[in-house]
Amino acid sequence: MHTGTQLYRLDNPVRDYAWGSRTTIADLQGRPSPTAAPEAEVWIGTHPAAPSRIAGGNDLLKAIEADRAGLLGPAHDRLPFLLKILAVAEPLSIQVHPDADQAHRGFAREEALGIPFDAPTRNYRDDWPKPELVYAVTTFDALCGFRAPEAAARLLRRLDGPRLRRVADILEQGGSEAALGALNEWPVADRPALVAEIGEAAVPGGGPDPAHRAAAMIATHHPQDPGVVASLLFNLITLRPGEALYTAPRTIHAYLRGTAIEIMACSDNVLRGGLTGKHIDQSELTAVTDFTPTRPEVLEPRTLATGEELYVTPAPQFQLTRLRPRPHIGIPAPGPSAILCIEGVLHVTRGDATELLSPGEALFVPYEGAGPLVVEGGGLGFRASVPCGRS
Repeated sequence: MHTGTQLYRLDNPVRDYAWGSRTTIADLQGRPSPTAAPEAEVWIGTHPAAPSRIAGGNDLLKAIEADRAGLLGPAHDRLPFLLKILAVAEPLSIQVHPDADQAHRGFAREEALGIPFDAPTRNYRDDWPKPELVYAVTTFDALCGFRAPEAAARLLRRLDGPRLRRVADILEQGGSEAALGALNEWPVADRPALVAEIGEAAVPGGGPDPAHRAAAMIATHHPQDPGVVASLLFNLITLRPGEALYTAPRTIHAYLRGTAIEIMACSDNVLRGGLTGKHIDQSELTAVTDFTPTRPEVLEPRTLATGEELYVTPAPQFQLTRLRPRPHIGIPAPGPSAILCIEGVLHVTRGDATELLSPGEALFVPYEGAGPLVVEGGGLGFRASVPCGRS
């Protein structure tokens, strides 16, 4: 039964993946650092792998299951988004996420095969697509989508290594799909020599291209992984603080370094293609990936009538707005949504409920509630919600 609570303060799990930072998230949340293990992500939402908890109570997923109509409203059977804080100290894996049809079919296929959810060979842990948006808190480097094959081939030829020239030949003759396949099938014994050509070959005409520098940096972490060379097939994007990047399903990408806020559909479906010790399914990755060359757009926000700043994407599962109350922001129909503070202090009020958020703290705003949501203070935060009219 709905309790009538206007705002739910959340305790959010920290994920300790190897590529994370020992200081970033702890410093943001005001905890001692360095931490014992790298801390990579904070998850704010209801994904079954690590749901947020309502402070002093149940986890948010179970609370929604007990009162779906009150917390989510009539349009949703689950919270469709997952909000994250990312602390990228080392490159993430090269990866692709499925679209809706691929996720549905892949999940059904692995269910029929009886592959356990926690099996390392499981590709589809749910039946949802996974579009995502990343917002740069600091300067943030990412790989996203394929360069034109001829442009990637020029990058490889400038390094002038015999193995890299061979990859360039494959690119020019067969395109990005053929080159990525060749790199993933590169003889294991020859992979260190392949990667070494990134750092050893002289680059004529002055300093190296930023893509070469990025590849050399990746090589310091993965000296035997042909994904280092594959990085030159992709667009290198550097986001300045306040800029954002949308990654559609089927788009190959990898995050390289920096601190960011990420929002995505509530899915954990990942097909990996390199720079990882985790499971790589080359045939499934190829089936899911869109190899069409593209140039991702760097997004700037659009100010709404509410005073929020919206990063526009086509994703039906989420939208992200930046909150910089000067002096206040009023949101007439705010739920269901999540509010996250990353700087200063935010005062959040709805009806007779008020919460004070400090950096790293978050709350959930239910569908049912009295009156608008009012955000005040001199801080910086974000609101994750569902685009109006979408489910």
